[in-house]
Amino acid sequence: MKAVRLEGLEQLFLRDVAPPEPGPGELLVRVEASGVCGTDRHLLHGSFPSTPPVTIGHEFCGIVEALGPGASGFAIGDRITADPNIVCGRCEPCQKGRINLCRNLRALGIQRDGGFATHAIVPQSQAYGLPASVKPEHGAFCEPIACCLHGIDMAQIQAGATVAVLGGGVIGLLTVQLARLAGARQVVLSTRQASRRRLAEDLGATATVDPTAGDPVAAISGPGGVLPGGADVVIECAGVPDTMRQMTHVARAGGTVVVLGVMPKGETVAWEPFDVLFRELRVLGSFINPFTHRRAAELVAAGTLQLDPLVTRRMGLDEVVNVVRQPAQPGEVKAMAVA
Repeated sequence: MKAVRLEGLEQLFLRDVAPPEPGPGELLVRVEASGVCGTDRHLLHGSFPSTPPVTIGHEFCGIVEALGPGASGFAIGDRITADPNIVCGRCEPCQKGRINLCRNLRALGIQRDGGFATHAIVPQSQAYGLPASVKPEHGAFCEPIACCLHGIDMAQIQAGATVAVLGGGVIGLLTVQLARLAGARQVVLSTRQASRRRLAEDLGATATVDPTAGDPVAAISGPGGVLPGGADVVIECAGVPDTMRQMTHVARAGGTVVVLGVMPKGETVAWEPFDVLFRELRVLGSFINPFTHRRAAELVAAGTLQLDPLVTRRMGLDEVVNVVRQPAQPGEVKAMAVA
């Protein structure tokens, strides 16, 4: 079968590999759709930890084709979405319910073979069923939706709150929709690309800001900004130094800041601790998807979120290597490999 293999630093290839066989408690899944994530580019460049050689792709959906010994709860022909993050359940964080901080965390597409392949092995504990009516492309969105849900949970958005979302990629555009579902009265998105600003407004943003047109902090939280005095909640979704520096300044006094964007490991930005102290800001990191993948699958199954506008490129497996090797192209939101 075909698989996109990360074989080392800057070493990504489409390979012919032996078809996998499911072991005890595992499902053999024919992959229908798998999304390109910014983390895939970090893996290629060595700025996010992985264990090559490995088949990448941690956002995927497919059809169960075979069950390993003892596997149950699914039948051949079922459509499933895979939660890629496999925890040990034994370490101290796991036993405290902080499973996303598992000391032995292993993820499909990062430490174990993932979804940029004709077939993938998914432990039954990581599989969540989807109706046959769900588009496979929508099923592949479950993982990023689950990560955004965790950020929304941490933000504790209350009905009537104001929210600023920094970054207009797929995470930002999903967060806009989820913030509105959580009850936010105003959701302002800041992003450089005009096409993404227009899309954000179509998806529920009450206002958008072009950070290249002037000072984005003033445009959002200044006296003449769209949220004078700042937002109750700021969610950083870009993972770049500019927005990491802006995020605390966009929050109101007593507000909450959540970091969802992933910066390369080792990069730093300067903050002003006195400002965080004096205005009593809550600054939180939100890592992956503890206990949120089922909710993501339920939202997808219900058709609650607008997902079709987020798919800006469809391709075959043979195009994945070049797409991951290149920076995200202007206007790109989600590139999706489809069978």
